[in-house]
Amino acid sequence: MQVYIVGGAVRDELLGRPCDDRDYVVVGATPEAMLAAGFRPVGKDFPVFLHPDSHEEYALARTERKSGRGYHGFTFHAAVDVTLEQDLARRDLTINAMARDNEGRVIDPFNGQGDLQAKILRHVGPAFAEDPVRILRIARFAARFHDFSIAPETLTLMRAMVTDGEVDHLVAERVWQELAKGLMEAKPSRMFEVLRECGALVRLLPEVDALFGVPQRADYHPEIDAGIHTLMVIDQAARYGFPLTVRYAALCHDLGKATTPADILPRHIGHEMRSVERCQTMSERLRVPNECRDLALLMARHHGTIHRAGEMRAATLVDLLEKCDALRRPARFGELLDTCRCDYTGRAGWENRSYDSPDLLYKVLAAVNTVDAGRIAADTKDRGKIPERIRLARIKAVRALLNEAGDEPEQQ
Repeated sequence: MQVYIVGGAVRDELLGRPCDDRDYVVVGATPEAMLAAGFRPVGKDFPVFLHPDSHEEYALARTERKSGRGYHGFTFHAAVDVTLEQDLARRDLTINAMARDNEGRVIDPFNGQGDLQAKILRHVGPAFAEDPVRILRIARFAARFHDFSIAPETLTLMRAMVTDGEVDHLVAERVWQELAKGLMEAKPSRMFEVLRECGALVRLLPEVDALFGVPQRADYHPEIDAGIHTLMVIDQAARYGFPLTVRYAALCHDLGKATTPADILPRHIGHEMRSVERCQTMSERLRVPNECRDLALLMARHHGTIHRAGEMRAATLVDLLEKCDALRRPARFGELLDTCRCDYTGRAGWENRSYDSPDLLYKVLAAVNTVDAGRIAADTKDRGKIPERIRLARIKAVRALLNEAGDEPEQQ
């Protein structure tokens, strides 16, 4: 029995990057031998075991063979005669097909170290084309290692996979899993650029792909279309270190611009509700978690209004907070304002531009929270008038805030 550290842990060690997740491959062992050594089985599709002390995953060396369409269309073979090189040969990229033995020696049959030095993402072999998830994975790695290029032959193979319809068989859960990981990388825009370059974006995320080529307002840089702007917004979210909820909302905030009638371009009047509809459709198809979907829907519907918060009267500001459910969900409202900041600064030359709406709206929310709704309810005999009296008290509190600052305009 021989044990090797494989994959990302070896790659990241060579790059000098931290790695908390280690994968191990065991060569020359049987499931019975692993059980006898105290390992606990966890794999359903192939033999994977948890170490009795560290609880890290140890997988028996295996080969795989294509048996059908999509991610699940494989049969696996794990036996004592499967070699380390055979196991490494089934992996996606050369930089992920390296191993290290217990003496620290690197086993690199596919020149992964050379590709690391050259900063190239290159597929290991023709078996890459058998798994459509690898298109998503290489796009995700491009977002992580954003100064790496994709080998021309790998990009050609990815395009052929799209043409052959392999990506059409990806299940929603796996698409979302890779998309979520890609959004959390250092430069998430690279993931979408790669997917678009190989033709997969229009198959997997047609709502996003449709934004490219759609002109923005005339006061934007003319080369920044709605698609490029969206990528700049998600990169801003990454730059600020915002969570997945914010990054997904950034991706979805302008989806409706793709449906703007041509005769009113480059204006996008009324695109917010069309963005809501497209965001809802995409989120349902991908089975996006509720917290990501809900923030994205709020962003699509209200970001334009939030940008204009400094122009609003007290009553309109109170209505905005209520529509965003800010009083009951202040943390989510904060994420909404974070996403709006990314949208506002996600333009060429605007990356560090001052954005005043969040500060104002946090002050407005604090003023609204000074209103004792319980006391008002207790003091109101006509129960039907309670909601309006609470609302009027909140407007009065915000009006006082705006008057103190001298900021409330005469017109809404």
